Amino acid sequence: MNQVFEELQSALHAVWHRRWLALAVAWALCLLGWLVVALIPNTYQSQARLFVELDDPLAAQLEINANDRIKDIERVRQSLTGAVNLEKVIRSTRIGEEITTPREMDMAIVSLAKDVKVVSEEGNLFVLTADSGRSDLSDGQNAALAQNITQKMIDIFREENIAGGRGEMQETLVFLDQQLEQRQRDLEAAEQRRVEFEAANPEMIGGTGAISSRLAASRSELRSVEADLAAAQSALAAINGQLASTPQTIAVAGPQGGARGALQQAQANLSSMQARGLTSSHPDVVAAQKQVNALQRQAAAEGPGGSSTPHPAYSSLISIRAERQANVQALGSRKAALQSELGSITANQSVAPGLAAEANRISRDYEVMKKKYDELLQDREELKLRGQVENERSAIQFEVIDPPTTPRAPSAPNRPLLLFGVLLLGLGGGVAAALGMSKIKSTFATTAKLESVMDLPVIGSISQTLTDTARTMQARRRKMFVAGCAGLGGLFVVLMGVEFLQRGMMA
Repeated sequence: MNQVFEELQSALHAVWHRRWLALAVAWALCLLGWLVVALIPNTYQSQARLFVELDDPLAAQLEINANDRIKDIERVRQSLTGAVNLEKVIRSTRIGEEITTPREMDMAIVSLAKDVKVVSEEGNLFVLTADSGRSDLSDGQNAALAQNITQKMIDIFREENIAGGRGEMQETLVFLDQQLEQRQRDLEAAEQRRVEFEAANPEMIGGTGAISSRLAASRSELRSVEADLAAAQSALAAINGQLASTPQTIAVAGPQGGARGALQQAQANLSSMQARGLTSSHPDVVAAQKQVNALQRQAAAEGPGGSSTPHPAYSSLISIRAERQANVQALGSRKAALQSELGSITANQSVAPGLAAEANRISRDYEVMKKKYDELLQDREELKLRGQVENERSAIQFEVIDPPTTPRAPSAPNRPLLLFGVLLLGLGGGVAAALGMSKIKSTFATTAKLESVMDLPVIGSISQTLTDTARTMQARRRKMFVAGCAGLGGLFVVLMGVEFLQRGMMA
């Protein structure tokens, strides 16, 4: 602790011993720093707040929701700092009065882009700020210019969201109409190619998929026709068997009846059973056949007599046989046609695979173009409806919550803080200069310091004795030093007073 105290005492002695150097350095640094602070122009900031209301039931029903609107506003917010809109602000304010060349305009746009900010707060709230700190303008002119820039930004904000949005909607519709016309021409060309290909190759309509489907359908139909033909042939064989066992005529019994009359009745019963489809092994058919055989022997024993007439069952069986023969012939013809068609389809599938691939490609291109055309047409109609809703029932309403303010005090620089900082810097620089000089021309402020450095015992110290004239000169120098320090502090107070006076005059 004693060592720290000695070091502090030594430093204070070194500074006090070279106090005039410290005071001179402090004055030089302060004057230079205050001059630099005085040359910094004041920057004035104007601020405004906008509220954008997003609420429309019809727009929500048509899926024109708030998220889409917020995205649109975000896009406009970003476009405000674009070169085109900044150039509008420059040309409509006094910034563009002295701009004559494109290079000067580009430099002004870059400079203004740094001074303009659009910040979104709490979703629908936008804060617009503009700074102006031109050295060639007075404080009042800079304040008015900042307010003017902010007002122009509000005007552009409203124009971009209402008029600009409608113009963009019209441009989008025109673009969609052009695309629809181009897609329609492509669709018609694809349809014409498909019609021409199908006219030249009717068997390739639909491509390999259709050929495979037709081949499977033809095979299935052929199997069905073959089954029907087998059933028809079986039925025809059955009716031929019945005709073989049925007499063409029957004898008409005489007045007395007898065995011939009974034979005719039994044969009629037997024919009726066979016509109903009863087989020869059926018990009723077997009994009837035995009765017919017995009556035939009896009729033969009686000898000739009576007359004959066409058998009615035989005539019915003849008509049935003709119908079944026609059915068999029709099924046979259909079977031959299906076999021919199967051969043709198989030949087309194996001989011309390139045509099938071409048919697939043409059909696929047509379907894709038609789908895209329908989607584009639907988008165009939806966009047109959205445009009408946005034009006639626009849900975006601008409300200026805080109009552009007229700044009364500069936003930058913080001159009082800078003046005080320069003062501290000057005093610190003076102290540092005195300490640095003491290191170059070192002296010993205490006997303990001398003893520790020289590593020799110090017997004692001699006090300085001053004459009256020397004491008078020393007192006068102290007064001059205090006056120099007071002058530095007084100058700081004067500069602070001037700064606050200027602010008061601006307000």
